[in-house]
Amino acid sequence: MKTDLLASRHIGINEHDAEIMLKKIGMSSVDELIEKTIPANILLPEALPLPEPMTEYEYGQHIAALAAKNKLYTTYIGMGWYNTIAPAVIVRNVFENPVWYTSYTPYQAEVSQGRLEALMNFQTAISDLTALPLANCSLLDEATAAAEAVSMMFALRSRAQQKSGANVVLVDEEIFPQTLAVMTTRAIPQGIELRVGDYREFEFTPDVFACLVQYPNASGNANDYRELAERAHAADCKIAVAADILSLALLVPPGEWGADIAFGSTQRLGIPLFYGGPSAGYFATRDEFKRNVPGRIIGLSLDKYGKRCYRMALQTREQHIKREKATSNICTAQALLATMAGFYAVYHGQEGLTTIASRIHSIAAFLESSLMRLGYTQLNDQYFDTLCFALPDSVSPQQIRTIALSKEVNLRYFDNGQVGFSIDETTDLTAVNVLLSIFAIAAGRDFQKVDDVPLKSTIEEGLKRRSDFLTHEVFQKYHTETELMRYIKRLDRKDISLAQSMISLGSCTMKLNAAAELLPLTLPGLANLHPLVPEDQAEGYREMVKNLCDELNIITGFAGTSLQPNSGASGEYAGLRVIRAYLESIGEGHRSKVLIPASAHGTNPASAIQAGFTTITCACDEQGNVDMLDLRTKAEENRDDLAALMITYPSTHGIFETEIVEICRIIHACGAQVYMDGANMNAQVGLTNPGFIGADVCHLNLHKTFSIPHGGGGPGVGPICVAEHLVPFLPGHFIFGNDANAVSAAPYGSVGVATITYGYIRMMGTEGLRKATQTAILSANYLAACLKDTYGIVYRGANGCVGHEMILECRNVFTETGISENDIAKRLMDYGYHAPTLSFPVHGTLMIEPTESESLAELNNFVDVMQNIWEEIQEVKNGQADKEDNVLVNAPHPEYEVVANEWKHSYPREKAAYPIESVRENKFWVNVARIDNTLGDRKLFTTQYGEL
Repeated sequence: MKTDLLASRHIGINEHDAEIMLKKIGMSSVDELIEKTIPANILLPEALPLPEPMTEYEYGQHIAALAAKNKLYTTYIGMGWYNTIAPAVIVRNVFENPVWYTSYTPYQAEVSQGRLEALMNFQTAISDLTALPLANCSLLDEATAAAEAVSMMFALRSRAQQKSGANVVLVDEEIFPQTLAVMTTRAIPQGIELRVGDYREFEFTPDVFACLVQYPNASGNANDYRELAERAHAADCKIAVAADILSLALLVPPGEWGADIAFGSTQRLGIPLFYGGPSAGYFATRDEFKRNVPGRIIGLSLDKYGKRCYRMALQTREQHIKREKATSNICTAQALLATMAGFYAVYHGQEGLTTIASRIHSIAAFLESSLMRLGYTQLNDQYFDTLCFALPDSVSPQQIRTIALSKEVNLRYFDNGQVGFSIDETTDLTAVNVLLSIFAIAAGRDFQKVDDVPLKSTIEEGLKRRSDFLTHEVFQKYHTETELMRYIKRLDRKDISLAQSMISLGSCTMKLNAAAELLPLTLPGLANLHPLVPEDQAEGYREMVKNLCDELNIITGFAGTSLQPNSGASGEYAGLRVIRAYLESIGEGHRSKVLIPASAHGTNPASAIQAGFTTITCACDEQGNVDMLDLRTKAEENRDDLAALMITYPSTHGIFETEIVEICRIIHACGAQVYMDGANMNAQVGLTNPGFIGADVCHLNLHKTFSIPHGGGGPGVGPICVAEHLVPFLPGHFIFGNDANAVSAAPYGSVGVATITYGYIRMMGTEGLRKATQTAILSANYLAACLKDTYGIVYRGANGCVGHEMILECRNVFTETGISENDIAKRLMDYGYHAPTLSFPVHGTLMIEPTESESLAELNNFVDVMQNIWEEIQEVKNGQADKEDNVLVNAPHPEYEVVANEWKHSYPREKAAYPIESVRENKFWVNVARIDNTLGDRKLFTTQYGEL
């Protein structure tokens, strides 16, 4: 391995380390290990034909050249994306900080207090701005949030509406086209009809259960929806509104005029455009709907000693637990971007946001009056930032377009010949004068250059916001860079991330997110491009997308790829919709059943239900494999109605099942498709692939296998790769002329972070990717060999090997000592480690995935920690430690408890805080004691204003 290539820095195990590990496992070589782990009939006969790997320096030059191909015109297209100013203090200390971007979803709340507080700030800001009491901590984007709003209102229908089969949502024609497209994709399989028309003419007939509008609408007009809300509620219907979050600093918020749900994008709160994503969608609603809210909710609770703390609330709503009964398949959201948006609100406060919004509106008002004097007719009666003009007879849209492009300006051109623009936070006096010149030249008129735009409001009194917002002290205290920098640092010190230690979460692949992959994200050519600019202005992004899709096709063995899904669950849904569309095209649309192994991740059945299928569960045998007899029986019993099999490979149990080729053959013999869940693709890359195995479609978790960081719960990218016959049905977008099966607002989803995967593949190359997979399998088997004689390993493959992860047996421990897997997880925090995956996929166990990025020294330290915890368990078992008062049941031990004058435990402080020498050298101090989970659900507070 060349030392100047990324692989030598990304892979934590060298040749000498590998020899030591192989000896422990009992293998002579890595090749022998792979041959005994992966079935011989699915090993690729040849290496992947990927481009030669670039060095980090070469890639830096390459991606900078691609970014330079994108033309950064001043863009006023709007339509859900706006130029914004990302405060440098947030970019530097959050977006570019590995403590924030390498942390995991905050299931282990005691070591996640920093990002939980940051997400609570986000929720508080959203609740304040929308005037709705309950907000979640982000969704994937505005269009997804709209679809989730429709699904939620459908689930909230009254008994009478359910009994009568009410299935119509009235949708105002003035919503963004990308939002309508995603709503349509999601509504069709649920049997929901979207009836589009003018909101003023909505008729709330008995078959209607809800309505949905945009505020301000797609053309920029800010309508007064009070009367509509009253009519909807009188008919027992809900009303949802897509609201521009920044406009709510000036406009009456939805919660004050009767909306039941407000949703939208927070991209305007300091998040770069990234050619469409990622940015955080938001979702706010009334408190009585709390158990139906999609996505994750942060709530307050207390630790065991009464200290206020944060946790993810109402987790039993999640698809991991509810599976086919889930009302949403949401898994990954946009935590990192929500965190940044929350800090933007903290940094600016009410006064700052109002100032920004007022300046935007004032410029729009100034331009309205200026252009009307030039003969243009402005059509929006009430507006925030967007103006729409009817042109004089002497002026054509093409004339304006030609002049605008000559000045490197993008305006919005409506199908009916009108021209508009959306003012944003970056619009300054120079930009104002350029805009004036474009319209003046087109009209053949002179204009006077301006040197000032006075503050002005044209918003009528009835639409003006009167209520205060962001009144909590967190939005008052951190308006200087010094104070915000220190606040961000105080929070990040509370969290375990990859910057602290290995995160061994099974099925989550917490590998290195290399700086060379991430550094280009802030290049202006990548960060500041609007997704709806003309194609010739996005040549760099288009080239990168093509290259990446070609490479993913090679890696997966498929013919086509869509980057549009912006999470793994979104990828699952998109793949199933593609299968549905294909079956309908060949006259097999009646196929409605999906076969899913019992071991599957909870998103699989949840996605299948959301996509309009019914699920059939296939049993697993005692070795953790699919029960072949049960599979054959159920496939045959349902062969005429079977649409697909959803299967994870290697399995969620961490095993390469030997019968996978036969499984695919059985499903195909029934006329159905094979969907391969790519959650465990980190054990396949370069050694085998879904196409070679026999699958028809798979999704990939780029935030697992392909090095995009988890960001504390997003962003993620979940592209789908498909066989040749499915390519015509991949997700579309209105800018391509066909928006069928669209699953995200942007044409290429969260393409801004897909550049990370592009860098990973281009710098790793064929050999590097293959070695990474081999090393991931080697490291997992090494840990299994080290821990098998104490805890034990639940499942092994046919030759006694595990895949890239393994399940640690903890059930006997609980039976013998009363010490649970949760106690072990909490005790790991005292040693400076995040817990492995808890009680999934087997209750009472821990699932461990070390990845290829960890060094032998780190693996050995983790083994020492686990073995020391084993000895602590034996002390309880042998009566040396009190069953009710020991280091495990009391874990974690927060700093404030350890340094307190009074120590109430039967064991010494040193045993609690410094159990082994390596902890002394790198102590992570937990900020809170074990958190009361039931209290936080019984008393749900989702903003900073709550008091327990």
